[in-house]
Amino acid sequence: MTKKFFRRFALVLTVAIMCACNATAQSEKDVDLTPAQRAAYDNIMTRTSIRSWENKAVEPAKVEMLLRAGMAAPTAVNRQPWHFVVLEKRESIDLLATGRGGGMVRKAPLAIVVCGDMTKALEGKAQDFWVQDASAATENILLAANAIGLGAVWTGVYPIEERVNNVREALKLEDHLVPLCTILIGYPHEHPSPKDKWRPENVTRK
Repeated sequence: MTKKFFRRFALVLTVAIMCACNATAQSEKDVDLTPAQRAAYDNIMTRTSIRSWENKAVEPAKVEMLLRAGMAAPTAVNRQPWHFVVLEKRESIDLLATGRGGGMVRKAPLAIVVCGDMTKALEGKAQDFWVQDASAATENILLAANAIGLGAVWTGVYPIEERVNNVREALKLEDHLVPLCTILIGYPHEHPSPKDKWRPENVTRK
């Protein structure tokens, strides 16, 4: 295949992507939304992972807003099998700064470790629904952070056993608490553009 072929292929691909983006943007404009509905939708679409923050503490009132958003998440049989460990002191946050991503952790003004509380989880095979419940709570916190001018990033812990054990030991968690993830939060020092993740091929319509 010639260089000319690849240049043409790249051009066609670029045009196709641009058309898809324009079509998506147009379809959104075709929906009649109230300002509140538009704001809620835009908050979802503009959320990005933030990994650099200003040296500024997050106000207690905003921390509570994040936690309230997390606890407003859907949960199987309303068991609410979650527990949130809030780390606001520098020495407490730095306990999580071992291994990969340690530099990022040391810069975060706030960390929330989202855990599953096995004393509240369902029994039998349904027990693992705690992962879905805690994940929904995590996404709520990420969206709330974006809505109130904060930036956050989801860093995975469960189900990698080594990470689970490291967080448990660092924070001296009780045995019934399983850390799902750590959310690092603060006032963003960076402002990356949201990624366009719309992929029509990932949708099946019947």
